Amino acid sequence: MLIAPEQFFAFLAAALLITVSPGPDNLMVLGVGMSRGRRQGMAFGLGCALGCLSHTVLAALGVSALIKASPLAFGGLKLAGGLYLVWLGIGALRSRGGARVDGSALPDESLGKLFAKGLFANSINPKVVLFFLSFLPQFVVAERGGASWQTAQLGLIFTAQACLLFGLLGYFSGAVGAWLNRRPRAGLWLDRVAGTIFVGLGVRLIVAR
Repeated sequence: MLIAPEQFFAFLAAALLITVSPGPDNLMVLGVGMSRGRRQGMAFGLGCALGCLSHTVLAALGVSALIKASPLAFGGLKLAGGLYLVWLGIGALRSRGGARVDGSALPDESLGKLFAKGLFANSINPKVVLFFLSFLPQFVVAERGGASWQTAQLGLIFTAQACLLFGLLGYFSGAVGAWLNRRPRAGLWLDRVAGTIFVGLGVRLIVAR
């Protein structure tokens, strides 16, 4: 069973806004692209994006196991996830912005090595694991059944849009990086948007008992 259209569009909108907000991953993609070239930036970015697949598997298995074990436990996960998203949102709202991209020269590496480096860095990042376990269940409708399949679809959607956006960031890294460095307040307002989304999702989950 495919996720409902309203699930898809609500999740995609949130995922897109969160992905474009300045953060370690996309700033690293911009930095690699500016210092080494478009192809290198795209390779590193695609590696980072595809690293989300490992987190998707973990989230799908975890959510499915919790629902089978106890609906109450699943409710506890969603509540904890909601509080975590609110915490992330408050941090983004309090951010002073000023994100800058480091385009300094770096040693040359092959496209394959850069791809593997991005894949590995994302796959082992515990913060990303926690984010997926908190973010994806917000859009799972337990009453529809197939929670693990719903979670897997959401994770694939997140990965697909991250591949697209990170690939574009790598390709246009020079122009985007220079624009962001000239306009530090752009990062500030992107943080504000992402923070509002995080807080809104978290609060919605907390009150929807």
